Amino acid sequence: MPLRVPQAPAPALRSVLTALSSPTAVREARTPALLGAQGPATPELPLPVHVLDRVTAEGVAATRLAGWRFHIRCGDRAVAAAETRLTPDGWAFSHFFEGPYVASTERALRQAETVAQSYQPRLLSVPELYMLTLWLHGDCAADAASGHPAATDLLVPLAPAPPGIAAHRPHRVAELLPVLTDRVTPTRLLGSPA
Repeated sequence: MPLRVPQAPAPALRSVLTALSSPTAVREARTPALLGAQGPATPELPLPVHVLDRVTAEGVAATRLAGWRFHIRCGDRAVAAAETRLTPDGWAFSHFFEGPYVASTERALRQAETVAQSYQPRLLSVPELYMLTLWLHGDCAADAASGHPAATDLLVPLAPAPPGIAAHRPHRVAELLPVLTDRVTPTRLLGSPA
């Protein structure tokens, strides 16, 4: 089934297009692939970036929208990504970057295209674990800027994943969330006061 990629806020897309047309912004980005790109660079594949702030005692993940990420395509491949963030004045360009998460996200999206069910793709960041996942949300009509991972949603850890968590292996939220919670929660030292 095809993925139902959400539509990014128009001001977020405009901010990326403005940055791409600014030689100063591209030069200051210091992304070699973007600097050396031949031909037009176009933003595509907008994905909302949510951050996992905490997991409640009931196992519900508290998330917040942190921005929108666009892959920057030159020719037939993504050479970088651009991120936007919400400011008091609205959506603003944040930065360009490249690295393993760009290719890993594309790989995970190709994998997700082969799943029988339709999903709304999002990104879910787990800062405490230096982890980024492709979050496949089962409610394709949902507002991409809000919501929490449902137990039946899929999380696909992107490479590089933390030790002991396989990259590109889809997990139901109900299966992976307890593992992430155990890793984020500080363990009590033996002999420490209760």
